[in-house]
Amino acid sequence: MTDIRSLGYLRVQSQDLPRWKELAVDGLGMAVGTGPEEDGLYFRVDERTSRLQVLPGDVDKVLAVGWEVRDQFALQAVREQVEKAGVEVREMTQDEADHRRVERAVTFTDPSGTAVEVFFGPVLDHSPIVTPHGGRFVTGAMGFGHVVLPTPFFQETYDFYTEVLGFLPRGAIRLGGPGAPGPARRVRFLGVNQRHHSLAICPAPPTEAPGMVHLMMEVDTLDAVGQALDRVNKLGFSLSSTLGRHTNDKMVSFYVRAPGGWDLEFGTEGMLVDESHFTAEEITADSYWGHDWSGSEPLAAFTPKA
Repeated sequence: MTDIRSLGYLRVQSQDLPRWKELAVDGLGMAVGTGPEEDGLYFRVDERTSRLQVLPGDVDKVLAVGWEVRDQFALQAVREQVEKAGVEVREMTQDEADHRRVERAVTFTDPSGTAVEVFFGPVLDHSPIVTPHGGRFVTGAMGFGHVVLPTPFFQETYDFYTEVLGFLPRGAIRLGGPGAPGPARRVRFLGVNQRHHSLAICPAPPTEAPGMVHLMMEVDTLDAVGQALDRVNKLGFSLSSTLGRHTNDKMVSFYVRAPGGWDLEFGTEGMLVDESHFTAEEITADSYWGHDWSGSEPLAAFTPKA
């Protein structure tokens, strides 16, 4: 088992903060949070001061994926496991931890080049969470949602998250379908709590900066999903996928393209995993219905370096 409890936050850098704010607040209904960088965007969905942090820069990239543990003892256990695997771990300064609104944190890099931040003691904002369209996000013990990361070093990255960090395999999908020519290549789903997967890793070519395939956020009703779908359409955002229901986590969702060439998945009705009888399975179709990707623009994560 893993000491990591949930996806705590995501930090990204973007060249287009105004469009990010329009998508996150006006489209998907996240609340505006607070943070230390004056020009940064901080988005709230619960009592955390922010779950998604978008900071200005001249390159679109993932700055860090933040994973939460229970306390200082769990943080130390994770640190020891990572160092034992030969990966350098750095304790964040108090100023860095304060910037992330946590008590303590460590940081290291996974085999794909993505910065990982493990923390405990998030600072809470007890003011009422007032979302602009009345939506309620599903977080709590299951964390912010899930993130899908691309990697040119698939097996090393999979081994790192499962054997070193203790993420639990929650199934896979074979790219190209059963019987596809060439060596089997799979997207693998990994869990740390009742959410079907908090992380997925996907084979991808090398890119100039750490990237992302998509970030998933869950809300509590189908109506909230449908209303968000109407809003992002009216705001002129590109839909990567129509509404559909996934076969693995049962999520009813759509995908919208965010600035930077990544997708945001917005869904509801995700399944809860009971580890007492769950077994990892390989799905052969992404969805039971819907999720038409024919209008999707190319993802930045699959655009190889020149």
